[in-house]
Amino acid sequence: MEGSKHNLDQLILGTAQLGMPYGIANKTGRPNQKNATQIIETAWSSGIKTFDTAQGYGNSEEVLGRAFHDLSISGDLKVISKLHPKLNHQNRDELVRSLENSLTLMGVSQLYGLLLHSEELLALWEGSLVEFAESAIKKRLVKKFGVSVYSPEAALQATEIPGIGIIQLPTNILDRRFVDAGVFELAKKKGIEVHIRSAFLQGLILLQVDEIPASLKKVTGALSHLDELCKGYSITRQQLALTYLKQEFPEAKLVFGAETAKQVTGNIDCWQKKNIVIPPEAWKQLEGLDQEILNPSLWKL
Repeated sequence: MEGSKHNLDQLILGTAQLGMPYGIANKTGRPNQKNATQIIETAWSSGIKTFDTAQGYGNSEEVLGRAFHDLSISGDLKVISKLHPKLNHQNRDELVRSLENSLTLMGVSQLYGLLLHSEELLALWEGSLVEFAESAIKKRLVKKFGVSVYSPEAALQATEIPGIGIIQLPTNILDRRFVDAGVFELAKKKGIEVHIRSAFLQGLILLQVDEIPASLKKVTGALSHLDELCKGYSITRQQLALTYLKQEFPEAKLVFGAETAKQVTGNIDCWQKKNIVIPPEAWKQLEGLDQEILNPSLWKL
């Protein structure tokens, strides 16, 4: 690989793919335990020390726990998980049991982060949920609490809530909504970590024209524009997408997923390529896609 490991502390391996089939570009399905362990080992040996999962990602936590144990790395890593969205978030005992179960499944003594799985749950950030969060931090079971959002409005709301230390949000070369809303700037001002997900828009950014589902054909023009940029800088779409995030958000963390160890290596190689400086005007020319493209929860596949 070109470069060094010095900037890999920005990268987080997302593991939804290890617990369930995930992503529009996923051609291999969910990896078995052997392959999942290989994915974790590849990330770890390359210099990635943080892993993102969720109680609602199938059996992802269990798969991670086995891999951590087999690789003997449980005491040296950082893990971020999300409370299952179907939990009663106003029942402290239920929350405690779910946290203890996550810690047991993954074989770790502390989570670096524990997030609300969706922005609607911010409305419950009071009473038992706050008490649970404060107690978990005091007992050193969790270092930081946060929320996973999909709208700029919810991200801005989260920055106003005491106790929120991490905001996970979607941002990519085609999606500048959170930038334009001032979320990154405000989070930095308040000392809140921003974790970027959907770097490739669940793989849509990497698809060829004939692979794009009929309901998402509106993205074709934007992808053609990406290809023009790639041609001008002699890079791939993957390199362009990661260059954008590295260049524009040097203080944010980036969560990326993989179905194979080769994909892990490929993303790291792209991330560590020497910097290609692309003028901001190039990004702004890509604006204009609507919600039905930018929000995968609205996709009709």
